[in-house]
Amino acid sequence: MKRGLKLIGALSLATVLLYGCDKAGTSTTGETASKEVKQGDLNVAFVYTDSVINKYDYFKKKSEELTEKGKKFEGDLQGRASGFQQEVQTFQQTGGNMTVNQQRAKQEELAKKEQNLMTYRDNLMQELSADESALYSEVYDKVQNYLKVYAESNDIDVILSYTRGGAIWYANEAIDLTSSVIEGINKEYTAAPADTAK
Repeated sequence: MKRGLKLIGALSLATVLLYGCDKAGTSTTGETASKEVKQGDLNVAFVYTDSVINKYDYFKKKSEELTEKGKKFEGDLQGRASGFQQEVQTFQQTGGNMTVNQQRAKQEELAKKEQNLMTYRDNLMQELSADESALYSEVYDKVQNYLKVYAESNDIDVILSYTRGGAIWYANEAIDLTSSVIEGINKEYTAAPADTAK
């Protein structure tokens, strides 16, 4: 019997506390309610990052320039490699007519030239890699700056980056800004004076 009264007393206390907490939650201060309203009013949208970057005219132009630079480097490197290969073949054909000291000197010379060729190739690759990194960094900065202005002018609080395998697994297509952003950023790039649109 005592046990039953204790249980009823505990349940009564829990009900009073629950009712009291519920009343406190609906107080007229509005502090909790305003936080929830602000979170509920959060305007969120997203863009397909790869699409924005790959369809950005500035990026396409600079990528083409980088590709041309790469082809030029490749042609130059192939020319040097071809000249070196010709020199090696000539040595292989005429090396028998040389003295041992002349052969040794020519071999050392060819080894040094081969090393220089490898160093030159590595330097070219490093330069292209640095140019590519700089381009991506510059493009990301430009896109980010554009999105900031876009968000402010369209009353958007958060613009997410949507990439396959990224943090977002699903997003409603109604909040996809990709096409609008691509159109706007390309319009801005086209309208910019040639000297500022580096």
